[in-house]
Amino acid sequence: MAARPYSGRMIRHTVAFRLRHPEGSEAERAFLDAAFELAGIPGVERFERLRQVGTKNRFRFALSMEFADEVAYAAYDGHPTHRAFVERRWATEVEDFLELDYVPLA
Repeated sequence: MAARPYSGRMIRHTVAFRLRHPEGSEAERAFLDAAFELAGIPGVERFERLRQVGTKNRFRFALSMEFADEVAYAAYDGHPTHRAFVERRWATEVEDFLELDYVPLA
């Protein structure tokens, strides 16, 4: 596999999303609370749940986290807790999303 330009650099993984649940509902709160289980996966740093306050996009929430490098990010992506959350909650409760992965500029 060819080396990627961000190899060995910190990665900030963010996913902005809109839930299928009514705004302010118990189901919405339950989903956001359940997302905390992702923070416990080894390699996850600076985990945050965020709520959109602007009006320039259609996404109400975001999850943001950092990884020391591509190896840590790949381990998170394949981790059973992450896979289970995606299958059990994300796939059924998220209506739309945008995934963004960033590295600091050199």
